Amino acid sequence: MAAGIDSMGTDLAALGVSVALVAAYYLLLWRRARQDPHYTIHGVNDTARTRWVEHVMANPSRDVMAVQTLRNFTMSATFMASSAALLILGTLTLTGQGETLARSWHAVSVGGSSSPEIWIIKIMVLLCAFIAAFFAFTWTVRLLNHVVFMINVPDAAAHPGMGPRHVAHRLVRAGHFYSLGIRAFLAAVPLAFWLFGPLYLVAATIGLIVVLHYVERSPHIGDD
Repeated sequence: MAAGIDSMGTDLAALGVSVALVAAYYLLLWRRARQDPHYTIHGVNDTARTRWVEHVMANPSRDVMAVQTLRNFTMSATFMASSAALLILGTLTLTGQGETLARSWHAVSVGGSSSPEIWIIKIMVLLCAFIAAFFAFTWTVRLLNHVVFMINVPDAAAHPGMGPRHVAHRLVRAGHFYSLGIRAFLAAVPLAFWLFGPLYLVAATIGLIVVLHYVERSPHIGDD
């Protein structure tokens, strides 16, 4: 019994290390973004979306282009939400095979527990990541449905809450939720490796942070 508790503690400790690494990365990213809002690609995208809305609402002839662009964005978010729903269903099917899969998937693990209890914990954490992604992409679609109507309202008939600044704010929020959904998908990668053992979780988390460090930074003048 004591060995089982120690093995489960190894898995939970690996999860704590993984969460701490990701939290430290995003804390550093947030601090850099406060100094330079365009340090990350997300800041550049926020500025681009804001200026795009201002340009479209100042030029009524661009309304067809705006609707097509928002439609493409909505279709992308809808596809990602559908993918998250399928992944949720697929993850739920693993809960009924805990004892068998826990032992077979831990065959290549160094340390960690193969008990059904820790397996259920792993599945629940992975499920939470997919549920968060589904919620984020669904909320993206909701905000885009608001923007697609507001962006074509003439300035003369616009309510104060439907001016370019407010419409841009909704589009920027939609972009934030879309990015949140993508991050939840990316977080599921280390969690999937966790099913094979705690060391794989930590290694996959470090690899993910390295990739994000290069992908999320915006290109600056002078960079190769």
